[in-house]
Amino acid sequence: MQVDFYHLTATPLDRALPQIAAKVISTGARLLIVTDNEEQRRHLDRLLWQYTPDSFLPHAQLGDADDAAQPVLIAPDVNAANNARHIALVDGVWRDDALDFDRAFHFFDDDRIREARLAWKALADREGVERRYWKQNEAGRWEQAA
Repeated sequence: MQVDFYHLTATPLDRALPQIAAKVISTGARLLIVTDNEEQRRHLDRLLWQYTPDSFLPHAQLGDADDAAQPVLIAPDVNAANNARHIALVDGVWRDDALDFDRAFHFFDDDRIREARLAWKALADREGVERRYWKQNEAGRWEQAA
């Protein structure tokens, strides 16, 4: 199980998440996006339709369509009704249920750095969990820092 911590500094979630989602889908895998913020779920729903003029990320919010058929599903909690094996926690809140997936992407900004550090430390001793910390360099590119 791999957990990737993404510290959002220069690049906002609106640019980072679609890139991750596109990469997951390109491998034939499915993604569950989790945020308990209803407004953020609506925003991400709109974003994934139009984040670039030539893009298309098939997705739905939990309960809006045939959940099981969705390559990307946006949900208020860890409910992989689309049988996703990848999960993106986008509201800055770590959930241990993410450890049931093959890979977790934990996005957080400076407002949630304390919680992210606690999650990082808590996962240090978990057997079978590989942690990676990604930060942005001065050019805005992601680089693995730990």
